[in-house]
Amino acid sequence: MTRSSSTLDAEVSFGAQSARTIAAVGGTDGSVLVVPVGSIEQHGTHLPVATDTLLAERVATASAKRVVADVPILVAPSVRPGYSPHHLPVGGTLSAGFETLLDLLRDMAETGLDNGFDALVFVNGHGGNTSLIDAAVSEIGREHPDREILGLTYFELVADLAATVRESDLGGMAHGGEFETSMMLYLFPELVETDEMPAEYWDEHYEHGGDDLVVGGPLSVYRSFDEYSESGAIGDPSVADENTGRQLFDGAVTSLSDLLIDVHEKNSE
Repeated sequence: MTRSSSTLDAEVSFGAQSARTIAAVGGTDGSVLVVPVGSIEQHGTHLPVATDTLLAERVATASAKRVVADVPILVAPSVRPGYSPHHLPVGGTLSAGFETLLDLLRDMAETGLDNGFDALVFVNGHGGNTSLIDAAVSEIGREHPDREILGLTYFELVADLAATVRESDLGGMAHGGEFETSMMLYLFPELVETDEMPAEYWDEHYEHGGDDLVVGGPLSVYRSFDEYSESGAIGDPSVADENTGRQLFDGAVTSLSDLLIDVHEKNSE
């Protein structure tokens, strides 16, 4: 997988097509509409606030490009901002209410499916959106029983891979830590401020709370990000590496591509 620009590739971009082309793709048996869902929120002092959106877009777009020869597929413009009230005290964040975003996802799905798509896949890039994506899949799926509605958070696809390529200890692949910084160094190096990357390891008081971006726990705890870290970043970006980012990106794209093929085949029956 080669490094890509931040611009959606026209071949699979919903926004780059005419209405007639969209109708033709959507009307093809087993068609899939992919909807990236990101956020606009602080990522410490070294990463841009659009990090989650940029990464979700690139994973979704690269996966669609990989399968477009065999799957009628388009990638919608990304949904943002996300659900990020816990980031507001640190600044640099645009957030919307949970119900507002759920309504937006429902409206996007409703109008997107009107173009004939057989399946819709939300590709999420922000941990704070996870429960939102789950709710949207249930609500939209109930309202459209004749369509396949799915959702996932892309970094959960590579939890096992992350464990093998990481340099940081547990707690180092958190918000703005080794994982996201490595991905950004691979895909958008010009947007990473490498001269200063302050962050603190994830330190949750409760044993059953989360430990890492890719190591969750059964207990949900609300904390403002300024309680975890003065900079707003959690983890260890100092060990982030472009090669680690490449491996994580390729792993996520491979896994998502396989899923998209599976979705197409199931809905072509």
